[in-house]
Amino acid sequence: MTAPKSEKLVVKIGSSLLVGEDGEPRRDWLKTLVQDIAKRHTDGGSIIIVSSGSIALGARKLGLEKGGRASLADAQAAASVGQIALSSLWSELLAGHDITAAQMLLTLDDMEDRKRYLNATATLEKLLENRAIPVVNENDSVATDEIRFGDNDRLAARVAQAAGADRVILLSDVDGLYDRAPGSETEGQFIGLVEQVDDAIMAMAESESSSGLGSGGMVSKLEAARIANLAGIELSIISGKEDHPLDRYELTEVGTRFKAGDGSGARKAWLGGRLTSSGSITVDAGAARALSAEGSLLAAGIISIEGQFERSDVVEILDEGGQLIARGLAEYHALDCAKIIGRRSSELEALLGYAPRSAVVHRNQMVLV
Repeated sequence: MTAPKSEKLVVKIGSSLLVGEDGEPRRDWLKTLVQDIAKRHTDGGSIIIVSSGSIALGARKLGLEKGGRASLADAQAAASVGQIALSSLWSELLAGHDITAAQMLLTLDDMEDRKRYLNATATLEKLLENRAIPVVNENDSVATDEIRFGDNDRLAARVAQAAGADRVILLSDVDGLYDRAPGSETEGQFIGLVEQVDDAIMAMAESESSSGLGSGGMVSKLEAARIANLAGIELSIISGKEDHPLDRYELTEVGTRFKAGDGSGARKAWLGGRLTSSGSITVDAGAARALSAEGSLLAAGIISIEGQFERSDVVEILDEGGQLIARGLAEYHALDCAKIIGRRSSELEALLGYAPRSAVVHRNQMVLV
């Protein structure tokens, strides 16, 4: 599977691959990975590294228990110390190939807020244009339990989306997706190609990280694949246990590849990849069918609303069973939306006292998920 020389690639490395059991960086393995990256860079490709490891590295330096994850305060302190070590490590290794490294620390809010997301996009574009390699990590020193990605798999997919990447490769301690967890009583069957991340695929995942060092598991990788799919980006999960993992994947094609979707356009891809919302709207079966046929959401199809959203806030649209079916930008704030639940379009002006908008969520500001 030979990649085009001009490919824009995001490579994510988990903590268990980057940091050994002794709490030190696995330098010998990292050198082989950087050789793979440098080769693709020299051939004209654009590479973005999403690197875990700051908490694990910092925990050792501070002598913190449980790899720095015993509490939020421990994790934040470990990240503050470890991020210096992590950025220095990448800068040193890339400099050995005459490549400039650039550090980017992002929070969930940076990717969820449209203006900040576009700022991150502009920074990534400028760095790649000048042939630097961005090294991205979540800013765990300020992230909270409530407002964070929680793992770098989803961050990698969102960064790929922001950068307009062609592919994402998640380096893992497993070689891909199995229909049941490796080590279970019945041997799992390896899944080499996934057309779409649906409920059946999600049911195959284990939510825990096998190493205990990181925060991600197969669930987060599948969620990353869904985000990438919406943006029209291919994603692969491959093993990083061997030396030269990128070259090895090109030669063997051993891994799970998630096909790219058709792409939803920049705004819709951003909406589909969001992990937070300001509220939710539950709709009846008729409205759900209309949405699946690329229709807008009208007041007549709404059953209930939750949250205190404003106009232009992101809302989730749920079916009667509570299943998420779409995300979109609300055309009404929650108070007005509550007044028009279940009402026909011809009634709205009298209820609201002003000329109503054409839809509660317009199809051009909505993405099915």
